[in-house]
Amino acid sequence: MDALSDVLRVAHLTGGVFLHAEFTAPWCLAGKVGPEHCRPSLGAAVHLICYHYVVEGELRVRLFEGGDDVFVVRRGEVIMLPHNDLHLLGGDLTLEPTLASEVMQQPDNGGLFAINHGGGGDRTRIVCGFLGCDSADSNPVIAALPSVLKLDIQEGAGAEWIRSTFQYAADEVAAGRPGSETVLAKLSELLFVESVRRYAESLPSDRTGWLAGLRDPYVAKALAFLHRDIGRNWSVDALGREVGLSRSALAERFTKLLGMAPMHYLGHWRMQVAAQKMRNTSTSLAQIAETVGYESDAAFSRAFKKTFGTAPATWRRING
Repeated sequence: MDALSDVLRVAHLTGGVFLHAEFTAPWCLAGKVGPEHCRPSLGAAVHLICYHYVVEGELRVRLFEGGDDVFVVRRGEVIMLPHNDLHLLGGDLTLEPTLASEVMQQPDNGGLFAINHGGGGDRTRIVCGFLGCDSADSNPVIAALPSVLKLDIQEGAGAEWIRSTFQYAADEVAAGRPGSETVLAKLSELLFVESVRRYAESLPSDRTGWLAGLRDPYVAKALAFLHRDIGRNWSVDALGREVGLSRSALAERFTKLLGMAPMHYLGHWRMQVAAQKMRNTSTSLAQIAETVGYESDAAFSRAFKKTFGTAPATWRRING
């Protein structure tokens, strides 16, 4: 398993769609996805990632606080907010925004929320969806993403089938036909992975961080080995032999890009995997400890408590 796939698997992504909307110019909304919009599809996910797909027309998006950049999103494009920040969206962002909650229409018979809003001018249609995930702050991919990601799904490998599937599902949602929400939910997960890949490819050559590490051939190999065999009794010497670098050269490259030494990273990642298994499976603590590379329950318990501030059994009762 490659490192990116493994990190996203542990994030436990669950996709869904909660709203379809039709706007006419002029219009401007302030919105943010809330857990109440995502039940029952979401369950108890810790973190929400919001996206908007433009079916027709175009809109502009800007963070409500902490950002002046305006993103223009046209037909066939998706904009994602990995940290679910409060944001403005509209045809004219200079207008006084209306709260999305004030114009949102409650679903009938378990369907989708809907919005019909604006001044009667040019029309824009969008589908809004979400991804739920576990422990975003400690997940190296999600924590490394910017506040806004824009993806043109009409370009790049696989673009045509993604675009056509999303367009079909969006039309089905608007028409209220059954089954379309399931299609969009799975497509939400695919779109997020594609967004992360394209963002990583676009990073400047001098950028550091987990995603930048994927572009370094030696660090990427090291990450792949650690994620593929998390329970192995690794050392930097052994990892260096696997990737074809000396111990010191690998440690230097890894630390420069990821901001921590290889074994420190491994210890941190073992705890994230353990927490995911404790939250989402009934596997015993002893089995989890062995899976992530600890020979004794006591050593595992000490490491877990150091990371999360509480003993594994207590953490599981609270978060399971």
